[in-house]
Amino acid sequence: MQAVQVKVLNPKIVEDKAFSLPTRATDGSAGIDLRACIDAPLTIKAGETHLVGTGLAVYIEDPNYAGMILPRSGLGHKHGIVLGNLVGLIDADYQGELMVSIWNRSAADFVLNPAERMAQYIVVPVARPEFTVVSEFSDTSARGAGGFGHSGRQ
Repeated sequence: MQAVQVKVLNPKIVEDKAFSLPTRATDGSAGIDLRACIDAPLTIKAGETHLVGTGLAVYIEDPNYAGMILPRSGLGHKHGIVLGNLVGLIDADYQGELMVSIWNRSAADFVLNPAERMAQYIVVPVARPEFTVVSEFSDTSARGAGGFGHSGRQ
């Protein structure tokens, strides 16, 4: 897959130089920055979550791929701004606006400005296995049913 369809839902994305169509910051960038498509600064109080639009719809179409919305590391580390759902999974057949759940997990209010980079979007391959119901697994792994904390610190 080489092409993903992008629909501009808000004309300010092409009219306002502060906004931009999805592009990679560098050749080595895995994702594209998603910008806050808002008309005025939005104050996100400590502990609050807001759903913020991007003004874009992305249609992957190919069910062997999915989109993921991920937090920006600088906003998370420096300001406590992460995603309210931690990671956003966008199915290949979704055609609506990309929305970003912004959570301020810090103790200080944060102001999100119009066109500010708030998250990033990547496209990833999706394995589509067939599931077979069994009464026992075909072999026993070294881990077995060991779960939370089984291999170290509890």
